Amino acid sequence: IRSCFSSSPTPFIFPLKTQILRSPSKLQFQHNVSLIVSLTVGTPPQNVSMVLDTGSELSWVHCNQTTRNNQPDPTIFNPNQSTSYKTIPCFSPTCVNKTQDFPIPPSCDSDNLCHATLSYADASSSDGNLASDTFHLGSSGNISGLVFGCMDSIFGSNADEDSKTTGLMGMNRGSLSFVSQMGVPKFSYCISGSDLSGLLLLGDSNVTWLTPLNYTPLVQISRPLPYFDRVAYTVQLQGIKVSGKLLPIPKSVLVPDHTGAGQTMVDSGTQFTFLLGPVYNILRREFLNQAAGVLRVLEDPNFVFQGAMDLCYRVPLGKTRLPNLPSVSLVFTGAEMVVSGDRVLYRIPGEIRGNDSVWCLSFGNSDLLGVEAYVIGHHHQQNVWMEFDLEKSRIGLARVRCDLARQRFGVGL
Repeated sequence: IRSCFSSSPTPFIFPLKTQILRSPSKLQFQHNVSLIVSLTVGTPPQNVSMVLDTGSELSWVHCNQTTRNNQPDPTIFNPNQSTSYKTIPCFSPTCVNKTQDFPIPPSCDSDNLCHATLSYADASSSDGNLASDTFHLGSSGNISGLVFGCMDSIFGSNADEDSKTTGLMGMNRGSLSFVSQMGVPKFSYCISGSDLSGLLLLGDSNVTWLTPLNYTPLVQISRPLPYFDRVAYTVQLQGIKVSGKLLPIPKSVLVPDHTGAGQTMVDSGTQFTFLLGPVYNILRREFLNQAAGVLRVLEDPNFVFQGAMDLCYRVPLGKTRLPNLPSVSLVFTGAEMVVSGDRVLYRIPGEIRGNDSVWCLSFGNSDLLGVEAYVIGHHHQQNVWMEFDLEKSRIGLARVRCDLARQRFGVGL
């Protein structure tokens, strides 16, 4: 792989946009909001749009070797039209040695090519071959020989939504992730709380105007454990506060057990934040108490948003602003993520009860999903500068207006 990054200290800057779709990711359900990066791949370049996912390793695009009516399809990459596209044999060092953290080991197809299957908790999956090609990063330069999945089969429950993006940009710490292959020392992103636009920086931002970051170290476990994802961005959750009140959560519940279950992952490919059952129940109880008299509870035991969010409220349709809500703080080693204002709740699209809209607490119970982990989703990362420092194995957080950060970097809307 040849990267122009080593010869240029200037970071690559991409605008982020959001799209409502169902795309494969670990905790996506019906319709979800994904962070989209647009770039080009191949020679000559073809446009692709990729979901930014810090919880996945292998980047992939939807491939098809034919075009409809000889017209290029913006959601499909045609490898036959790229002179720099190369297949990867199943006995190559890339296929044998660099796929050790794949949840499902690759196999050999009938042409002796490296075949990968990716499956996700929402029962969606993608299937295809490992390949390499040149990825064009705008005016900043190109990366030749980047390994990705050329997926010809995408299985999901909503074909219309699946077809809105070309693929996924895997950003975790695995050896075949996008950032590992680029060799960047760090990357950052910032998601606006107003319109959910944002920016992605690949490289060191080195910005003097940015508020000092608070860093929390990444948790490393060297030995393989059945329920621990070693290449995820795992941090240590120390506790949770509601309006400054520290909840009575036993420390033992917040650390991974002997199987690796109970790690805390920062995942841009998941929208909301999910907590293990015992911790979720403590948060739910305290929020319910503190919000009593401020919000009217939705008394409907049959309504559970996305199968995991069961504390919901009725808000009059004419109300333009929510009342003052209790804030929720996620306390990490060395850093804190404060969720306040409207982000504590999420308005459920299309749910109307009489003259009321339905809003749910934007934390879910991961036990109800069969997920053995705490997951910090991107809804709670809005207006937070998120720096993933790969060299020093840490994540930096700072409260910032992300729409203003976009303007500072000259990234257009």
